[in-house]
Amino acid sequence: MISTRFSLLTGAAAFALAVPGLAFAQAAQPGEPNTDGDTYENQEDSATGNEIIVTATKREQTLQEIPVAVSVTTAETIERAQIRDVADLSTVVPSLRVTTLQSAANTNFIIRGFGNGANNAGIEPSVGVFVDGVYRSRTASQISDLPDVQRVEVLRGPQSTLFGKNASAGVISIVTREPQFSFGGQAELSYGNYNAILAKGVVTGPVSDSLAFSLAGGINKRDGYLDDLGTGNATNERNRWFVRGQALFENEGPVRARIIADYDSIDELCCGVINVRQSAATQAIFAVGGRVNNPADPYADVVYSNFDSTNEIENYGISGQVDFELGAGLTLTSISAFRKSNAVTNQDADFTSADLIGRKFDDVGIETFTQELRLAGEIGDRVGFLLGGYYFDESVEQNSEIFFGNQFRPYADLLIRGASAGALNVAALETQFGALAGNPALYTGRFFGTGQGLTEAYSLDNQAWSIFGQLDFEIVDGLTVTVGGNYTKDKKEIATNVVSTDVFAALNLPAIRTAATNAGISQTIGGLLGLPGGFATPAQIQGFAAAQPALFQTISTTVAGRTAPLLGLRSLQFLPPFLNVPNAVEDGKTNDGDFSYTARVAYDVTESINLYLSYATGFKASSFNLSRDSRPLASDIPALTAANLITPNLTTGSRFAGPEESTVYEAGIKADWGLASANLTVFQQEIDGFQSNIFTGTGFALANAGKQSTFGIEFEGMARPMDELTLNVAFTYLDAKYDEFLNSAIGDLSGRAVAGVPELSATFGAQWNQELGNGDRLIARGDLHLESPVQVVEGLPGFLSQGGQAAAVAAARPFRRQVDNLNASLTYAMMNGLEFTIWGRNLTNDRYLLSLFDSVAQAGSISSYPNQPRTYGASIRYRF
Repeated sequence: MISTRFSLLTGAAAFALAVPGLAFAQAAQPGEPNTDGDTYENQEDSATGNEIIVTATKREQTLQEIPVAVSVTTAETIERAQIRDVADLSTVVPSLRVTTLQSAANTNFIIRGFGNGANNAGIEPSVGVFVDGVYRSRTASQISDLPDVQRVEVLRGPQSTLFGKNASAGVISIVTREPQFSFGGQAELSYGNYNAILAKGVVTGPVSDSLAFSLAGGINKRDGYLDDLGTGNATNERNRWFVRGQALFENEGPVRARIIADYDSIDELCCGVINVRQSAATQAIFAVGGRVNNPADPYADVVYSNFDSTNEIENYGISGQVDFELGAGLTLTSISAFRKSNAVTNQDADFTSADLIGRKFDDVGIETFTQELRLAGEIGDRVGFLLGGYYFDESVEQNSEIFFGNQFRPYADLLIRGASAGALNVAALETQFGALAGNPALYTGRFFGTGQGLTEAYSLDNQAWSIFGQLDFEIVDGLTVTVGGNYTKDKKEIATNVVSTDVFAALNLPAIRTAATNAGISQTIGGLLGLPGGFATPAQIQGFAAAQPALFQTISTTVAGRTAPLLGLRSLQFLPPFLNVPNAVEDGKTNDGDFSYTARVAYDVTESINLYLSYATGFKASSFNLSRDSRPLASDIPALTAANLITPNLTTGSRFAGPEESTVYEAGIKADWGLASANLTVFQQEIDGFQSNIFTGTGFALANAGKQSTFGIEFEGMARPMDELTLNVAFTYLDAKYDEFLNSAIGDLSGRAVAGVPELSATFGAQWNQELGNGDRLIARGDLHLESPVQVVEGLPGFLSQGGQAAAVAAARPFRRQVDNLNASLTYAMMNGLEFTIWGRNLTNDRYLLSLFDSVAQAGSISSYPNQPRTYGASIRYRF
């Protein structure tokens, strides 16, 4: 299968390169070969404001012309603002939020309050990420350092009629520079605090009159900014490198071809977790010699682990785009791509220096083939159209292990003693449970043993295809009506092989409690009756109850009270037996189909002011929960019971979340007066069945929210009051809530605000570009990103046992996030192409919590990921 896909990919590109007289034309007009000897620097697009050219709608248009809510970050902004990867974009695009969580392979993108996909390989993101037109299905392949980027376009709202794969919340489109037909390039070296070293470069030029190339590469290294006092090493470091090669063929013929191959690697210690609330479990950690940070000082940048959490990630792929100019204004475009992503991580998942979780290992491999074919053109002067087809084929293979460390047994013993007021301990339980099973030595030394845990294997196969298209009809001059549609068919199939060796978690504690209660009643009555064996038979118990009902009731109540603590031990059954899929009741398959559409009216009021109204729908197919927290639906329990498939301690939950269906009503106005431009958007966006994925402290709870909606207002403005000064401002107001969410991990959230989505975000930017007397330039840039206070999460599932939903919500309420992020740079640019820059990000050292979750195996404790502290440094760049 791989060789077939590779042949299809390279064959199309090779054909274009082999045929003489071939040229390229797509819906966007092709760039002309550079023949005037301009330097690489002078080939940069210097447009600002609404004059920036974008192609995210699969045609070249300026921001002023495109009737879509889109933000663009140019190459110049990326360089001046020291944006190192996609995660840094949120400081200049206020409607976008990007966070990295439990490993460098888990990054979450959120647009307008909608987004998911991190931490679970079975969930595709609601925000689609495309690099040079190629879909990147998982976050591990999206966070590598930005290569030779020309611009990043962020489209807000569903985009299904232009993209063949999931884009129910929005699209991030990364566009890199094409190879040039004049020799040039640039090199950059940067050094910063935490011994940060960044080196990258790109060279481009002609091979012949019709063939150009470019080669880009770079490394990014930095010491960790969190001191791990358990291992003695620093974590949250950076150790990354990438290489990317391109070939571009174009001449005077009807075909143009572009081939891109890339490889990137991450080998880092990541990601440190801090404790923000301690509990009785924390005292047990201290008692076995472990340590955690002081929650009263969460930003001391101190963490504790007993082994380093490692991340080894590699991504690579090849893509080919071939564009055929068919004549009569028609262009046929083919984009073929094959990608592979491998992420191997091992995490000290208890986030303490005690050896509780000795291993939390994940090996995730994702292999993806995509094929897009689209026809674009114009009919007369009034009609433009695009018609496309898309095929997606992906396989996910995940192998995981989670094992107890050598201090878990004494730690569990302390928890049991504390929960039972000293009445119980591990050794006593082993003897008692063994005796109830007829062999007192049955469980001796077997509870919470080192190396016990889960071995997990998951596989997912996903095939999808879609047909999409869009028609633009200019009814009269300046008035354009757009209609578009997308039909998608998506099939997924999973298989699991999860085996638990956690002996204690396999026990049926309710049944054991019943047996222990009955044994206690039998022994007590036997003693009262003076029976030789000490235990009364069932018949003797029945007779005693009939003769002395009041005393029997007293005995039963007393004995039941003594055995009640056994049920409290269920919270220590961390890794119970797993019901694998497929089975006789659950086939592990989904088969989704949906038609999405767009309708829009755009009107040019004047040459400077454009208005548009639009209604659009979007779709994302079902997602599977590929984690140890995957559970059958409650409605399947009767059938599973009938099929004799119930395993000990089987709980209900969700194997998968059904499709997301989004809608958005949007009105916008765009204005460009030359020296200033402004874009204003008002929208109401909803997602039915939003796929919520919440970490519960031991796994992930995947469920559909009935409906999540956001009303919002977005404004972006630019002004150039003088040639040297450019001012930018962007505001986003979001009112995000769960209209209906009955079955969240903490209960009914209907009517509540969505946590983590600030009501107001704003970015203020300014750049001063002063030409000096000798022709050199001094360029100063600054931007301030603000987010209003917001609760980090709605609630914490680990507190449900302490008082239901009210307790879960109350535990999370004190933890709020407010962002005040200031970035700045100062550059001296010489005429010969040499530049010197000093820069800083998060200059005020603004600290906040990125997320919040129940501490692993530590009831009542709360953990979090902190944001990155202040970074600063100096760079030298040479363009030629």
